[in-house]
Amino acid sequence: MAAALLVGLDVGTTASKAVVFTDTGEPLSQSSATTPWKPTRTGAELDATALLSSAVEALAGALAAAPPGPVAGLGVASMGESGVLLDRSGRPVGPVVAWHDTRDETELADLRARIGPETFARTTGLPLRHQWALTKHRWLRNHHPETRTAVRRLNVAEWVVRRLGGAEVAEQSLASRTGWLRLDGRQWWPEALDWSGAHASLMPEVVTAGTALGTVEAGTGPTRLTGATLTVCGHDHQVAAIGAGAVRPGDELDSCGTAEALVRSVPPALAPETVAGLVAAGVTVGWHALAGRWCLLGATTGGLVLQRVLAGLGLDRADLPRLDTLAGQAEPDRVGVRITEEGRSVVVPAGEAAEPAEIWRAALEAVTEEIGVIHDAMTAYSGGHRDLVAVGGWSRSEALMAVKARRLGPVRRSPVVEAGARGAALLAGLAAGVYASVHDFPDAGR
Repeated sequence: MAAALLVGLDVGTTASKAVVFTDTGEPLSQSSATTPWKPTRTGAELDATALLSSAVEALAGALAAAPPGPVAGLGVASMGESGVLLDRSGRPVGPVVAWHDTRDETELADLRARIGPETFARTTGLPLRHQWALTKHRWLRNHHPETRTAVRRLNVAEWVVRRLGGAEVAEQSLASRTGWLRLDGRQWWPEALDWSGAHASLMPEVVTAGTALGTVEAGTGPTRLTGATLTVCGHDHQVAAIGAGAVRPGDELDSCGTAEALVRSVPPALAPETVAGLVAAGVTVGWHALAGRWCLLGATTGGLVLQRVLAGLGLDRADLPRLDTLAGQAEPDRVGVRITEEGRSVVVPAGEAAEPAEIWRAALEAVTEEIGVIHDAMTAYSGGHRDLVAVGGWSRSEALMAVKARRLGPVRRSPVVEAGARGAALLAGLAAGVYASVHDFPDAGR
């Protein structure tokens, strides 16, 4: 009899990525489908049904290429902040607004005046800025009257699971990215709900990733998924940490993609003033996808900077090994660069002559110092980390990893390629009973 398979789906800002895994955590097949955003003047929005279709397309592609065998579970992770409003019939009402959209400028200003940054940070673990769900929700109520008929609000991964046959829930790491959830007690915050025009009945029960939420119903997705246990796995960054093996308290993930993010697991015991200090230092504090943990999360545009520097040098990823070798031989700090205010490129001072390898070395040092400041803040407020694990495309740069090791200490590069999908698959195995606990998850490899 064929061994049961596990499927992880990561519904991200750029694409939905589905990967089929063995129960030992080895990838077998994968597929992706573009996230169907419609550009707007202030950012982007999309149709919830179109988003579901792209996710199902990715699942179908991965399963079509997978070997035979029953699928035990499907876990869904996703981007945070964006949400889907449903009417009494379960149909979406209004658009899904991108987390990076800035249409809620007026709402943000009013929230700042009514609640204030300090109270907001201490209560939610988040800075007062464009990103969180509550200001987008108030904007939708003001500009799309049909959204006032909504009786349920789901985050993206929760919406996909619901439409495949699962129960309506709010997973804790995604709930922590809304601005509606209190850190203490993991309860909805009445004052924030009231300000945004929402109410407690709009919000489902808060659960932990890996909770069994039913099974995939026939006709809702690829036939091979029918009967598979469903679970919501949470915010993509935290789920990637699980997939990469950074699962112990104090472990830290360095996700080296277009946006570089540090994700550290800590006990849920930081004082409100500590939470406020972390937020002021550029670190969000929220519930982790793992039970009984909080997550510290900070990010920069480091990967985007490196990509633009590489292109500015007239090079591409194929040139990286040779450039890295030369950069490793370059004298540190001989060339000074600065990251522009928008954080999307580096500038070499006028009149300063430099070789490409020297500029590259300086760029690596600059982006690492940016993420190092975030790492230092996490350590100052929560103590030292344990294992530091790097994933993502830029972790393949030998020169960058060497610079990181000098600035941050020992860094272990994970061999996992799609860490978010792998973490989702492992949590699906937890929900399906393939693993008794997170301690049974297969090693991510060293």
